[in-house]
Amino acid sequence: MSFTGTWSTTTKSPMGSQQATLTLAEDGGNLTGSIAGQQGTLELTDGSVDGTSASWKAAIQQPMPMTLEFSASLDGDNISGTVKLGAFGEATFEGTRD
Repeated sequence: MSFTGTWSTTTKSPMGSQQATLTLAEDGGNLTGSIAGQQGTLELTDGSVDGTSASWKAAIQQPMPMTLEFSASLDGDNISGTVKLGAFGEATFEGTRD
């Protein structure tokens, strides 16, 4: 099982449900990729994989500059997890492999 692929995701944030396309590439314990949604396309940083768990960060500028911190679990063609939203707490996300 690998995180590599394109994922259609929904994040349940304080500003409502946010749709995005998550593109991930796993290489050993490293994870790279991007997330495309209402904020435009953001490059992922600090990505890592440990079995069926992964984490990464993405910096946004709107509605204010902050770094989103993602933690994800993989279950076949399903991905889910949490996003730390800086001072705005935490949100959940889920998605399916395209």
